[in-house]
Amino acid sequence: MNKNISLFVLAAGMGSRYGGLKQMEGFGPSGETLIDYSIYDAINAGFEKVVFVIRPDMEEIFNEMFMTRYKDRIDLQYVFQSVDKIPRWYKLNPERVKPWGTGHALLMAKDAIKEPALIINGDDFYGSDAFKVSAKFLKEECSEKTYGITTYKLKNVLSENGTVKRGLCKEKDGYLESIEELFEIKREEDGKIYGERVDGEKVELKDDDFISMNMFEVHPSVFSTLEEKFEKFLEEHPDSLTDEFLLPTIFDNMISNKEVEFKVLQSDGKWFGVTYKEDAPIVREKLQKLVDDGVYPEKLFE
Repeated sequence: MNKNISLFVLAAGMGSRYGGLKQMEGFGPSGETLIDYSIYDAINAGFEKVVFVIRPDMEEIFNEMFMTRYKDRIDLQYVFQSVDKIPRWYKLNPERVKPWGTGHALLMAKDAIKEPALIINGDDFYGSDAFKVSAKFLKEECSEKTYGITTYKLKNVLSENGTVKRGLCKEKDGYLESIEELFEIKREEDGKIYGERVDGEKVELKDDDFISMNMFEVHPSVFSTLEEKFEKFLEEHPDSLTDEFLLPTIFDNMISNKEVEFKVLQSDGKWFGVTYKEDAPIVREKLQKLVDDGVYPEKLFE
């Protein structure tokens, strides 16, 4: 049984649609960030270490906000993701400014993570149940051939303010077969939920359909696989300005090649996140309600 487990937080995003560093913005009643809630839930679920991936220009504010706050509570480390962290043989287009995506971000943690780890986004709220489910799997079942994906019921990840894009999980015998990206998902006035495939085809969905919110459990052997696949990715994308090396695509490829299987885990909690400025007051209201209901204290960390 694996005992040591880590949390890996993707926090290097540009935040272009939001208009700022939403990972650092306070949404809780005492100024807590969404990352603070994730770390709080991770500590309570039994995680021993948190590793962040950030951009070099975020280091000063990151140190001010997180390193001091958590130094006596959990082992906290960070690694950098930048566009120039690539193999020496690759000729980088000097006009490229966009990082290489979430797969590249995880690869930056190769020297920091030596144990099974949970991957999450830094600008999402996942809830305590998801961390408990993930921790149990990481400690008891995660292996070189068996990874995990924590899913939510569709009804718990819909937006009250418009359509959303979500990853619909298809599973067989408890393991992931595929993730299909669906667009324009919304509950209609008749109570039914509809979404659109990439080709525009309209499909009806169910409240209890399994949805991926980019919460993955991986074994440390993933890093050698990532290195190989990133080399191949760069070979296939010479002189690239925008192409990204993305985890869902990488994992789907690993499943297709039977390199690994993903056990489908289920969280009964509710997810919410921040994409646009207009989302901020809604997130603050939801967090305040969780505090009012006694799920979280008024101040996460005294």
